Amino acid sequence: MSQSSPFVPATAAAMGRRSRRPPLALCLLLPALLLLGFVFLYPMLDIVLRSIAAPRGGVSLAHYGKIIAQPAYLRVFLITFEIALSVTVATLLLGYPLAYVLVTARRGIAAAIMACVLLAFFTDVLVRTYAWLVILGPEGALNQVLRALGSAPLNLLYNRYGVLLGMCYALLPYMVLTLYSVMRGIDRNLLQAARNLGASDWRAFRHVFLPLSLPGIAGGSLLVFILAIGYFITPRLLGGAGDQMIAMVIEQQVELGVDWGFASALAIVLLALTILGFLLYDRLVGLKSLFESKI
Repeated sequence: MSQSSPFVPATAAAMGRRSRRPPLALCLLLPALLLLGFVFLYPMLDIVLRSIAAPRGGVSLAHYGKIIAQPAYLRVFLITFEIALSVTVATLLLGYPLAYVLVTARRGIAAAIMACVLLAFFTDVLVRTYAWLVILGPEGALNQVLRALGSAPLNLLYNRYGVLLGMCYALLPYMVLTLYSVMRGIDRNLLQAARNLGASDWRAFRHVFLPLSLPGIAGGSLLVFILAIGYFITPRLLGGAGDQMIAMVIEQQVELGVDWGFASALAIVLLALTILGFLLYDRLVGLKSLFESKI
């Protein structure tokens, strides 16, 4: 005991010094946390302060009162959510069969389809939007084909149809890739077991594959909806006066009206409505549905 006692205080002191040191994981995360705080938290705080700042100093809710007092802005919010919901439903109806083909087709066919999806995904959104201007224009490729078939040309530019087409094309890869990541992990032996028990292909899909793919449906829909409500370039170039989304109004307040306070208030309201929808989704469906499903 007398030989080991001199080392006990030294050991305890060393352990105390080590316990006071910050964890290695925190040290590694600190640069990323500082970067996120600078590029996200600080601008968000600045927007909040601008939205409640009075013209002559102090705090005021006049900008938020202006949103409520003028029905035009409430109408823009309604149009924004209508378009976002329509795009979400359309991309889900188009993306689910495409993702299903990706996981069930032969490797060569699946690779070709995936290449097309990724090509659209990595193409700049401005380039894609101008491509739609060429395709949907009065003398565009689509109307030329219709004239060749003896049909009347369609007016698909500067209206809701053009906005939906352009946004669905831009956001479809997000839905497909989210669904594909979930469908790829579904065990095919479960489908084979259902068929061995007498289920048809449709019943095996409806009772086995579809429930297991629900996390992909929920995650893809939530991702597309959140991206759609903040879209700017596509509705700005393809939409008309009746298809203004909230991002376009914010841009007008900044560029033309130079009213940073009111633009900040519009952005905060949009963020609050998005968070409210997210919480409502959690209340009705549950966020765990994004990560798990049951047969």
